Order: sequence, then C-alpha cells, then structure tokens
Amino acid sequence: MELKQLFKASAIATALVLAGCGGDINISEGDIDNSVTNTTNNNGSDSDGGDTGGDTGSTDTSPGEVSSFLSGEVSEAFGETVEVRVLSGRLTADDADDQGVITLTNDKVWAFEGPVFVGNDKADSVTLAIEEGTIIFGRSGADYLIISRDSKIEAEGTASAPIIMTSFNDVVGDEVGAGQWGGVVILGNGTSNKCPQDGSDCALQVEGAEEGAVFGGTDDTDNSGILKYVVVKYAGFEIAPDNELNGITFGGVGSGTEVDYVQVHSNADDGVEFFGGAVNAKHLVLTSNQDDSVDWDNGYTGKLQYVYVEHAADNSDANRGIEGDGDGGDGLEFSQPMIANMTVIGNSFDTADADSEGLLLRDQTGANLMNFLITGPEGMGECLEMDTDETVQANLSDGDLTMTYSAIACSEPFNTPEGAVDLEAWFTGQDGNMLIAFEDRANLGLNQDGTLTAESELLTAGGDASTLLDTFFEANTFIGAIGEDDWRQGWAFGFGGGNIELVQSASGCPSGTTSITPVDGSTTTCEVSGTITSDLTLTEGNFYALSGAVFVGGDKENSATLTVEPGVTVYGASGNDYLVISRDSEINANGTAENPITFTSRDHVVGGLEAGEAGQWGGMILLGNGESTKCPQDGTSCSLQVEGAQEGAVFGGTDNTDSSGTLRYVRVMHGGFEIAPDNELNGITFGGVGSGTTVEYVQVHKNADDGVEFFGGAVNVKYLTLTSIQDDSVDWDNGYVGKLQFVLVKHADDNSDANRAIEGDGDGGDGTAFSNPMVANMTVIGNEFDTADADSEGVLLRDQTNAQLYNFVVTGPAGMGECFEADLSDGDTTLLANMDGTNTPQLTFETSVLACAENINNSGDFDQEAWFTAQSGNTLLDNTATVLNGIYTVDTTTATDVSTLDSFFSSVDFIGAVKDADNDWTAGWTVGLE
Repeated sequence: MELKQLFKASAIATALVLAGCGGDINISEGDIDNSVTNTTNNNGSDSDGGDTGGDTGSTDTSPGEVSSFLSGEVSEAFGETVEVRVLSGRLTADDADDQGVITLTNDKVWAFEGPVFVGNDKADSVTLAIEEGTIIFGRSGADYLIISRDSKIEAEGTASAPIIMTSFNDVVGDEVGAGQWGGVVILGNGTSNKCPQDGSDCALQVEGAEEGAVFGGTDDTDNSGILKYVVVKYAGFEIAPDNELNGITFGGVGSGTEVDYVQVHSNADDGVEFFGGAVNAKHLVLTSNQDDSVDWDNGYTGKLQYVYVEHAADNSDANRGIEGDGDGGDGLEFSQPMIANMTVIGNSFDTADADSEGLLLRDQTGANLMNFLITGPEGMGECLEMDTDETVQANLSDGDLTMTYSAIACSEPFNTPEGAVDLEAWFTGQDGNMLIAFEDRANLGLNQDGTLTAESELLTAGGDASTLLDTFFEANTFIGAIGEDDWRQGWAFGFGGGNIELVQSASGCPSGTTSITPVDGSTTTCEVSGTITSDLTLTEGNFYALSGAVFVGGDKENSATLTVEPGVTVYGASGNDYLVISRDSEINANGTAENPITFTSRDHVVGGLEAGEAGQWGGMILLGNGESTKCPQDGTSCSLQVEGAQEGAVFGGTDNTDSSGTLRYVRVMHGGFEIAPDNELNGITFGGVGSGTTVEYVQVHKNADDGVEFFGGAVNVKYLTLTSIQDDSVDWDNGYVGKLQFVLVKHADDNSDANRAIEGDGDGGDGTAFSNPMVANMTVIGNEFDTADADSEGVLLRDQTNAQLYNFVVTGPAGMGECFEADLSDGDTTLLANMDGTNTPQLTFETSVLACAENINNSGDFDQEAWFTAQSGNTLLDNTATVLNGIYTVDTTTATDVSTLDSFFSSVDFIGAVKDADNDWTAGWTVGLE
C-alpha cells in the first residue's frame, strides 16, 4: 500500500486541471501523515547561506548539500520533516559510487540550483539514476539539468510513482505557471545536418543552455539512458530572443535511449524538441505548452508513437502541435521522422505573433505520418500547413512526406500558400484519410478527455504502422493517441497522476506493499498481495509476506517487473501463498553469494532452518511465451493453464527466446503444496519460459512436490542445487528444449521422502515434436527411501522425450532404486525410436558413471544396459566411494567438452556437478549439503 503524503496549501483552494496557471496540489488536511520521512542531518554549507544543521560526527555520502532553508519551506508544506538537498555545478565521478552512478533517492526532495551538468562533454562521464517517485524542483529559469555527451540519465519511475520535475511553487503550494524553472537537456552523439558531413568532429551548442553544452556526432544509436514515467511541469525559459529552454531538449540523442511515458506540462517554450539524432519515444503527453508541443530540426530521424497534445483549456498561450524543420540540411540530409498515433486538440488562442495550430512542416523536412487526429474549437488556426521550401514541396510529391489513415476536423483544415501543392488534394488523395467538416466533428466520437467513445469509427479506421512504417511501432487499429486503453491514467498530470506525493511510507515498506506486524517481533514486515500492475522493488532490510496468490502483472496486460534486492527474504504461511510471474512480466531477483535471496516459509523465518519443513507454503511460478507441444502447432494463440495455480495462470506461445527476468543466487525452501491430486505446486515452475531468462545459482530445498519443473519453453539453467526434494528433483515435459549444466541433486540424509532426480516426458507431442533438453555435469546422490508408490531413483525418461546427457554421476546407498530407466513398458514408440536409432537426433547418454546397486531397469524388450554401455565413455559401478567424496567428483572419466556442442555450456574436464573443494560453486549460499 502506498501511503501518500499530501501537501497543505493555503494559497490554492482547488486543483485546476490543464490550465496554464492551474494548481496541482491535493488539498486534504485529514490525509496528512505527520510521521518523519527523513531526519538525517548532513554536513555541508547551505546553498542559501544558512547552517545545514549537520552532525559533525556523521559521514554524508549523498550527492549535493542539505539546504536548511529549503528543507524548512518544504517541510512546512508537507506538514512533516523533509530533507531537501541542492544540486549545483557539475556532477562527476567524485560524486558517484564505484559503478559511476549518482543516485537521487525518493526519501528526499531535490533541488537544482543553476545549470546542473552531469559529466563533462565526453569526459568524466557518469550516470544520474533517479528512483521512482522522486521529486525534483527548480526555483528560476536559470535552474536546469544537462546530461552531457557520454553520460546518462536513468530516470525510471512507475505508473503509480512517476518521477516529477517541477517548480518550487508547485512543491510548496503557491501559484504555478509556465517558466518557473529551466527544464531538462539531454545531449548525445547522434548525427546533425549542421555537423560537418565528412564525419569530422562535431560539437554544436544547444539552444537555451550555457556555453559548452554541446551535441552531435556520427552515432545515431547512441544511448543517453532512460526516461520512463517522468513528468516535467512549469519549465521553459527564454535566455535571449530565439534562445529558449524547452521542457525536454534532445540534442543529437540516439536510438539507444529509451523514452516512454513522459509528460511535459505548461512549458513556456516547446514541450519536446529534437535537434538531429534518432531517439525514439512512445506515450508522450504534451499539455498546456505555450509554444510548439513537438519540434524537430537538424535532420531528426527518430520515431514517435502515441503522442497526445492538448492546448490549455483556458485558451491561454499555445502554438503548433508539431513544428518540423530540417534547419541546416543541403537538400539531401533533411529531417525524416516517422510518427504514428498522434492526437492534437487545439484551443482558441490567437495573437498577431502566434496562435493554436495543428501541424506546420517547414524548410528541409520530410515525415511519414500515420493515424493522426487533429481537431479543436472554431477559433483554432489551420490544422495542416506546409512551407513553400522546395525540399518540403518536393517531399509532398515523392513519398518522403506522407500522411495516411488520419482524420482532420477543423474550421480551417489547411493553409496552402500560393503556388504550393494543394494540401486538401494531397491529404484526401492518400490512403485512409478522413476530412470531416467542422460542423460534423461530433461524429468523431471524441470525448472531452481525448479518448474515443465506444462507438467511434476512429477505433477501427487506423492503419497498421508496424507493417506500413517500421517494426518499432506497435500494431493497432485506431486513429489518434488513445485507443481503448487510456495509458495516461494514474501517472500523467490531469489524468489522475503527476501530483506532488511522497512515495515512501512512514512504515519503511515500499509503495505497493502493506506494513504488518513484524513477523519476528522487530524487523519491518511488509505484506504483498493481489496483482502487482506496476514495477515494485522489495528492498533489503525488510521481511516480505506473500498473502494468497500474488501475481506480477496480468496475463499479457498490466505487465510489471518485480525486483528483489540481495539479501531479501520473502515468505508464505500456507500452501495458498505463492508467487506467479505472468506472461510479459518479469522478476529480477539478483542476489549474491554473500547475500542470497530467500523464498521460504513463515515457520523457517520464525523458528530457523530446523523449523522449516516441506509444504509449508506454495512456491514460485514463472510463465512465459515459449513453445509447448500442447499448443496448436499452426502458430495460433495459446494459453495453457499451469498446474498448481489458480485459474488464469497461463503460459505458452511461439517465442522460445522470451525473457521472464533473472533468478541469480536464489533459494526456494520448504514449499510445494498439493492443490488437488496431480495438481501440485513445485519449488519453481517454469511454464513456457524462454531462453532470454537468466537462471543460475539457484537452490530448491525441502519441497513437497518437484524441485523444478519445465513445461515446454527453452529456459537454460546453470548451477542448480536440489536438496531433500520429496518428488522429482528435475521434471520436464510439454516439449522442453532448454539446457542445464552443473546440477547437484542430493536426496534427504534421513532417507525420508524422495523420488527421481530426473523425470523427463514429452507429454503431448505428436511423435515429431517432443522434449529434447541437453543436460551436462549432473551429480545425483540418492537415499534409501522406498514405498509402494515411490522410491529414490536416478534418471527416468518416459513418453515422447529425447535428451542429450553428458558427464553424469548417478549414485547412492545400497537401498536406492535404479540409477537409470527408460520407461518402455507402456509401448511408447517415440522414446524407443529415440534410443534404437530410428529417430534423429538419437537419445544420447555419454561420458557418465552409474554407481548403484541396481544401475539400470530394463523395462520393455529393449536392452537398455547394452545401449548405455555402448555409448562413448560410460561406466557401470556399484560403489559411491569410487565416484564421489561428499559432493566432489573423484572418478577420472574423461569428460565431454560440452562447450563444443553449444556455446551455452562451459568447458569442463570433469564429470559430475562439482569438481572439488577449490571449485565449489555451492559454497557459502546453499543449505542442506553438510
């Protein structure tokens, strides 16, 4: 749960939405929480000349300096103690951590004082990271942020906690308006037609910033970082005539930069301006800006999709939705962006110098425009105008300037200068365009908020930009920026978000979780429940309790990333508590050997490792878009319900390279639960998970069902430990084709419940589409568990599977079941054909040792022992001591160098999972191997 701290404001009585001088403060005295957000006192001089109140014994590692004056002003507005830190001058490696990152955290409020440079130009480069929900402000037009060439900004907010860059007035609840601070300038190494065309050095001074803020180069794929869920308000400033700061200026920024879900509101100059480069952007909201909402020049060649422009509702200052130029080209190197799904809603602002208009394309530009909606009130200026520049006029005729599947409904649709191409004929002559008489504009089906009505014909009148323009674009059927999904909601100002709110709760639990009674009596404990629909980070230092089935994202909608920091413990209290990563969402659980991430039971957390038993909570489920033999084989959509989880947890698709995130140094302990017979939760279930997912250094310990199970897909795994598993340690079916290396299976020392180390099936193949994983360097240590229903065994391969197995050691005590069996007793012809040479590739089991009292169970008529011993490098023994010392391999069988078979595998000179004590990858982070 996010506990939002709402500001008190005396000067503003109501929130005015999308007006040039409108306020944005939530006024709710009863909602103000007076708990302390931050009480840290730091050394340093106060930028306003006052004492910072620092404790001379403390060590201040945060960037910038504490301002007692600003902290007091903002604290008064919040009704609680808030630390404000001022950033000024140039941020370099001296201000950064060991990785060259300077982090602005969301437990403080930050202020710019003067031009704040990140890095020097192509020197002293650093990354400015800004946490979700962070608030940053400036107090004058001279306060602005500049990201230098080769430095980066990583401002990654979320839908529920966007990053807000705004004015001091906005923060303290005074009257707001355009031009109250500077803005954001990002400078890159992309091309510009003002650069020398011979590829020599280029350094172009960007407009609006102090001397030395330069851009340009030869790399249109340059990466300046990330802007995601960022709101920029009340910025823009005229340094001198024709030298202004935009809301966000992109100077030579390359396509390696990610720009998504960004708003510029009430800016005194342009909303966003692109000087050359090729940066792409999606989901732009540009509201109440006083000059052009989108401006490009210098040969800009990027792509934009989903751009919503609305001029101020009070008919105050506005200009064009787009002003596009080449501005410097020689007739050949002109601007050529692509834009799809843009809405421009003008107002009635009209003066001798400027008025509200739609699109103006001027000297030396081309463009490919699709799915545009341009409209406004009767007093709005022309919707579409082209300059008489010879490049533009030629582009109108030769295909370098196109506009298709678009709708215009304006009192003055076109402005065609004398002697120029007739714009009405040009527009109506292109595919899918709709010229709607102004008096019929109600037929657009356009709601006041810019969405389309359910009956609007524009919902299905659009073109597919993904095929007609470029694969950057998402396919859709609608005209305008907003289809059935209003992607502005909840984060953009004027659409339920973008207000000044603290993200961090007083309890210390992250936004998106709820504080509950500490499970151990002292440690902050946060509950996670329901469906997580925006990115969430589980921070170190807290316990996290799963309450019921917790889904990360919906199935292929409302996708999110769950980040789990090193050392975090997540627990469940019953078999009904489990974690599901839905298709198109991700988990990033990136622990370390010193600080592994633990998913376990409440009993373990409260009572220690000895109190943990199998089946005390559910487990973890990752669902992806990978292939399954149970999916339709014609490539049509596939949604297979995964076992063990509630209805709607589905997997399957056509993308075996899909990514579900990262599991590294992760332990899953004391899980597994039988929902119903043959419907159980495994330690980790991989449903259609693709090879883009990283899984390494993972342990499943004491699970009541399988340790890991792979339902189709192609996820690969390295360094996998499976201890005291009560059913199969590794299970695959549904056509799984991934790769595993370094797999250690050890059944319980007390001879309690166990089953097979591997149970491999195809389970649904048609005789040609069957499972075929590759597994190398696996050690299996069985026990003496034996009942009528199950016993401790090695490797069992069953119906419709193949496998490529190398460098195995399978052993155990005298009472262990067979080390290997190919179950041919039910007449499965696929498995037999994979073994007897009928199919290609054949089932391979090479350079391996079986050392069991019963090495092979010859089920069926096929002689499996002869098959095994005939393959390269195999040995049959009967004594564990001859092959292992604990978990370390002592057998000297020459290993297969599996790195020559596939680049995933590491080169090895030993069989089994762990070579020796000097190369023990299990040391320090696993349990149960003593």
